This record gives sequence, C-alpha cells and structure tokens, in this order.
Amino acid sequence: MSKWSSSLPSFDFAKRFVSEQILRQMFNYVDRDPEQNFPRILALAKKVAKQPHHKAHTEKIAAWYESNPAVRFYINRLFERTHPNVKRRLVYNWFVNAMLLGIPRQQDLSAKLGVHIPNFFLMDPTSDCNLRCEGCWAGMYQHHDTLEFETLDRIINEAKELGIYWIVMSGGEPFKYPRLLELAGRHPDTAFMVYTNGTLITERVADSLVEIGNLSPAISLEGWREETDARRGKGVFDRIMRAMDLLRERGLIFGASITITRNNLDTVTSDEFIDFLVDKGVTYAWTFHYVPVGRNPNPELMITPEQRAYLARRIPYLRTHKPIQIADFWNDGELTGGCIAGGRMYFHITAKGDVEPCAFAHFSVDNIKEKSLLEVLRNPLFAAYQKRQPFCPNLLCPCPIIDNPQALRDIVAESGARPTHPGAESILQEPIASYLDRRAEAWRRLADEIWAERHGAKEEVKSGSR
Repeated sequence: MSKWSSSLPSFDFAKRFVSEQILRQMFNYVDRDPEQNFPRILALAKKVAKQPHHKAHTEKIAAWYESNPAVRFYINRLFERTHPNVKRRLVYNWFVNAMLLGIPRQQDLSAKLGVHIPNFFLMDPTSDCNLRCEGCWAGMYQHHDTLEFETLDRIINEAKELGIYWIVMSGGEPFKYPRLLELAGRHPDTAFMVYTNGTLITERVADSLVEIGNLSPAISLEGWREETDARRGKGVFDRIMRAMDLLRERGLIFGASITITRNNLDTVTSDEFIDFLVDKGVTYAWTFHYVPVGRNPNPELMITPEQRAYLARRIPYLRTHKPIQIADFWNDGELTGGCIAGGRMYFHITAKGDVEPCAFAHFSVDNIKEKSLLEVLRNPLFAAYQKRQPFCPNLLCPCPIIDNPQALRDIVAESGARPTHPGAESILQEPIASYLDRRAEAWRRLADEIWAERHGAKEEVKSGSR
C-alpha cells in the first residue's frame, strides 16, 4: 500500500483503502454457503462499484438469483464445485480487477491520453497447432510464428498499466506454447481465458491449472462426436470429453467455444446438447457464426438469415432457462452497443505480432514487436473503425464483415491496412463480396422486424452502414 500513499491524494488513498477492505470481506464469503453469502457478496460489490451500470448489474443479478431457479443453480454450482484457488484468483481477477476496478481506470486513462483503451484483447502465443480443422479462421497464418515470452510478458505488463486485467489467448493451439502456464503464473492478478482444441489438456496440465488458478480453457466443439470429428479429426471428440472430465474433477472453471454453421445450428442449440454441456461441467459457452475467412472460406456454411433470427430468440431463452452462460458473438450487439472490435472493446494480436481489429478481420498497419501497446492503440486502422461505430443504428447488425460489408472495404482503403496472410483480402473481393452484400441485406430486413418487436414501432430503424 505504501507505494500509493506518497503519490495519491489522501482522500483517494482512503477510498482505495476502504475499497480493498470491502473486497477482502467480500471474498471471505466465497468459500461458504452460497445461499446465505452470495447476496452479501453482491451487496459488497455494489458498494465498491465505481460505475452506475455496474451497480445496476449487481442489482439485476441479485434479482435473478432470487427469482430464477436456473440462475440460482448456476451460481450455487460455481460456489460449491470450484476449487478455492480458482475462486480466489480467476473469479477475483475477472470480477474485481478486470471489471469493477479495471474498467473505470480504462475510462479515466482514455480521457487523459486521448486514445480508446479496450476492456480486453486476444493474442496468439503461437500459430502452431496439432490439428488441421476444416475451415479454421486462423488456418492461413504461417504455422511457425511464435511470440517471444519476453514480448508476451511486456504486453501484459503494459496492459495492466492501462487497467486491462483480462487477457484472452488463441492460436494455433495455445497449449503448444511451452511457457503458457508460466506466463499466466507470472501474472497472478490477471484473468486469462484460452481458446483451445482441448486435446493437450493432460492430468499434469489440469493440475497446473489448479495451482496457478487464473486461467480458464474454452474448448472448441462442433456438436456431438460426428460433427466434431468431421471437422477436427477422428477421435478428437473423445479426447475433448476426457479433458473436460479432468477439468471438472479438479474444480476448474472452463467453457466451450462453438462455431455455428447452417449444418449444426439445430444440434448445438438443442436442449439435449446444452444439458450435456452442463453435465460435463461447462460453465460458459462462446458461440460464433461461421465467417468465410481463413482456410478454404466457404460462404455456403454461413447460417441463413432465418437461422440467425432463430438464434436471436433462442440464445436469450437458454441464458434464462439453463444453468450456463452463452454468448452469441454477433446477435449480442444490442448488449455491447454494437461491434466491439477495432480497439473499442477488444482487438487481436497474431503470433507474428500483427495487430488486427478483430480475429476475423485479417488486416493490419502495426506490429506489436515494434511498438508499445499504447502506441498500437492509436493506429489509423482502429481510428477508422471507431469513427464509424456503431456501424448500423440497428445493433442487431453490428459487424462490418457480415452485416455492413462495405464498411470494412472503406476502412481498409482509408487506413491503408495490409492483409496479414495470403488470401485475407478475399473477404473484400468477388465472389465473396457480392455474397456478403446479399446476405447482409436479407438479414437487415429480419433484424429490423426483431428490433421493432423488442423496442416498439417508434424505435423501428432503417438499417445500413453509417
């Protein structure tokens, strides 16, 4: 505490001291009976929250916990099944450092520095992978790229200086990076989430994850064994099931990552499959609509506008009726205020160091090996993104790739961004460009109907790029 006392005004120091005492009290409740103590934790969280919307969120969660059996079961299970070290590190880092304290610091520094500081970012320690999945979004990056440990460590330290305490990793396969767990262990105050194919999670790895406590794997699935093995290789589904068992048995918090195509949508959103994930111990799931980028891009795998409309209703239903949290990366634009990419809320660093606006927009003007994190946040590609956000007044059409495709073409041209791998520019060119234009127009018609249904005729919008 002494390092702050000499540099902060006494009032600010006192506020921080009181906040830390409240936080310690809050996490003294973590290992106890959730029925009795979770409402107390929320009450303390509301006291320490610096943002009005954080206070509103805690009130909402308290109401859900009181009235919704699925939410109550979900939270109670987290309390009762999660290893104490994971609760005290991963949950504390994400809930307190990254959200309650980190976001206000990001906003303060954004105003002072004149640059938008995101809530988190995605980076790839390595592009190496032990699988070769059909249609992989990262499949065209060079497979021998690796970020040096010192570079990764430097990026994370710079992130924390900016108030960013949530780091997401992908690849390649992150568990192919030999010092991945060492990196997470070096930053015990940070929450890490790792997109992984799950096949390299052994008993030793699972034990190490408990020991460091602050890293959550999100394991890729395409559905049942037939769908998963068809895309990822024979036997992969069974190896994933074994990994999930190891993680669940040790009380680790882990999730699933699901790419939704027109072929597997019914399967991965069925009650049977969601209940299966819950039984395996999955606590959260990221769902991504297939985007025709990466290895062998195929627009015919994209979900139809009618299927997307179904998801816009189905995923919110599942969130309130099943004990699992599910994110719909595109249809949740209404919750996030539109597209989150381009440094607004997140961005992507490849294993080569290229700084991309999004994991699906493979264009760059800067490399993190040559500049600081703060410097790359000022780049013209991000500026071109941010001045157009939201890309559409109907936030159900948030994306500049699949919903407002002309926007991405304009951004790349304006910023002079270059493709980060051979073929990345195909998303801007024929025949994919025309396909995306037609698909975006068809979705806008349905999206406007859903928006009017949710907000009333007075708020009905005419969609289109700004």
